[in-house]
Amino acid sequence: MSPFRSSTGLPDNVAAAVCYFFPFIGGIIFLALEKRSRFVLFHAMQSLIAFGALIVMHVISGFIPLLGPLIAALLSLCALAVWLLMIYHSLGGRWFKLPWAGDLAESQLRHL
Repeated sequence: MSPFRSSTGLPDNVAAAVCYFFPFIGGIIFLALEKRSRFVLFHAMQSLIAFGALIVMHVISGFIPLLGPLIAALLSLCALAVWLLMIYHSLGGRWFKLPWAGDLAESQLRHL
């Protein structure tokens, strides 16, 4: 368990995991509430970017005839894998970066 607490009163690792536990929405909530912890802000931003992109791709796949359902199923499996991986790493207190979403989240935090 992390000895540090976010400005929400939760331990940093728990607050970061909640960002992923409620994909996309958790990121929005913690970006609005968190004032102090860069760890929580990073995971909130990464959750917002990664799951936002997955949602957009899932919607777009609905407009693709024939292959759309297959693409949607693969995206759902990918989303589940990312969800489990990120909850695991955030609860462990690790700054695990997804390949493109992590870099984008990190660059956005420099502007906050």
